[in-house]
Amino acid sequence: ARIELDDGQKPLIDAEIEAMLEDETLSDREKQKAKWTTTERLVGSDKRIAQVAADMVAHLEARIDGMNGGKAMAVCMSRRICVALYDAIIALRPDCHGDGDADGAVKIVMTGSASDPVEWQQHIGNKKRRDALANRARDEGDPLKLVIVRDMWLTGFDAPSMHTMYVDKPMRGHGLMQAIARVNRVLGDKPGGLVVDYIGIGQNLRNALSQYTDSDRSKTGIDEEDAVAALNEALGIVRTIFHGHDYSVGVTGTPQERLVALGGAIDWVSKWTETQIRDASSETERAAAKRRFLDHVVTLRKAFALSSASDTARAVRDEVGFFEAVRAQLAKTTATAGNSGNAKAREFAIGQLIDGAVANIEIIDVLKAAGMTSPDISVLSPEFLDEIQRLDQKNLALEALKRLLNGEIKSRAKGNVTEAKQFSERLEAALARYHAGALDSLQVLQAMVDMAKDLSAAAARGEQDGLSPEERAFYDALAAHKTAMEAMGSDALKAIAAEVLIALQSNATVDWNRRENARARMRTLVKRILKRRGYPPDLSDAAVQNVLEQAEAFLLQK
Repeated sequence: ARIELDDGQKPLIDAEIEAMLEDETLSDREKQKAKWTTTERLVGSDKRIAQVAADMVAHLEARIDGMNGGKAMAVCMSRRICVALYDAIIALRPDCHGDGDADGAVKIVMTGSASDPVEWQQHIGNKKRRDALANRARDEGDPLKLVIVRDMWLTGFDAPSMHTMYVDKPMRGHGLMQAIARVNRVLGDKPGGLVVDYIGIGQNLRNALSQYTDSDRSKTGIDEEDAVAALNEALGIVRTIFHGHDYSVGVTGTPQERLVALGGAIDWVSKWTETQIRDASSETERAAAKRRFLDHVVTLRKAFALSSASDTARAVRDEVGFFEAVRAQLAKTTATAGNSGNAKAREFAIGQLIDGAVANIEIIDVLKAAGMTSPDISVLSPEFLDEIQRLDQKNLALEALKRLLNGEIKSRAKGNVTEAKQFSERLEAALARYHAGALDSLQVLQAMVDMAKDLSAAAARGEQDGLSPEERAFYDALAAHKTAMEAMGSDALKAIAAEVLIALQSNATVDWNRRENARARMRTLVKRILKRRGYPPDLSDAAVQNVLEQAEAFLLQK
């Protein structure tokens, strides 16, 4: 931030400073202090502070947006400049001010006394206040985004989420290296810190780095040009994956158009993963292919974070956000992709997708946007299944229906373990045939639709047979083996199921499933009933195990 002086005042200022420094009665320390004071006045001039504040606010807002959150520190020459910078920032962003230590997005951390100016007093506090602000700075979720300091926190303080340091104070040597180390902690998707230099510490930094080995120097910083090159390389890889698919409306379209484009992009990636499989019968290979796409976008996001302050990054911001939205959505269906960063990634993606939508609010019917018009809220209703079959994006429809079926099967397992196992095996078999090439996407989608219809029909079986849901669950556990059904018939198995249910309800203790002796008693009880009722003895052990699994699921719901 250049210092501009009035041409008419320069000779007067130069003369006064020269006269002061030539005074032989002044000690070297006093002369040095006079130099510092002069520089401090120039650096802290109102015009320059306003310029720095405006640039800092714009840069930090873009930086936080690009890094999906995080915090920053500004280092000033004096306490006076700290307060002046704070006032200038609040003038630009009044909502960043907070009266209490627990409020506000911008804070000054400094010491002082009662003799300091009145306007400084709100920023002066004891160790308790500094500790409270330190805790806020370390808390990723806290609204505090910028801390302004002179000397405090430049050594020893550690807040991994702090990713940017604005330097407006001459520093050198070890002190400079210590200061910029406040923002170099790696955290989650944060690949490194950024130092923004307003005062001109470049040469001092080079001098400080000269004390390090070549290896250390190579790890100390990354030139913005290198970061931009990494961004372009990562972006090129992801764009190559989408070669042949027009996703432009996902970047520039309306919110509804972006939503439709997101569905199309997910469908495209699903097709791309199929082309990457070396062993078509391997579900592991398919997951690995999807994982490669996810990793490419993660690399892109990190490269974007490193170069987020550049013009190149700003130009592709929405495109990166769209790719991140695709990645975040696909990661939900990839077991190996689960990690604590997914929530933040989705927040970033959502933020990118809805950017600009607030200015032109539009209510979006997500079903309509996806090409579906069914008002039926039952996800496995005949109308829904009919529409999902007619979707153009077959891979996306397949992924969606697979998730719905898995969710429905998991829900059924809480009430009917045997039925859930049968449907789960049926779903896995269909997908295995699909990955082996025995079924195409249309055929496997039809098989899954048939399965969904059977799931819906299964819920009504108990009523038709005169059985309660609980009796039906135990009946299925006993009838899991065809030999038992052939030997005893349906009516006999219904009677056994009803008796087993009554016996378990009467004899089960609260924690029977966790105590082996209690489980042994329940096992003996079930065996006696089966033996007395004539259940095939060669199937007895398997039936007892099925019944106990069902009993455990049944009682866990109570």
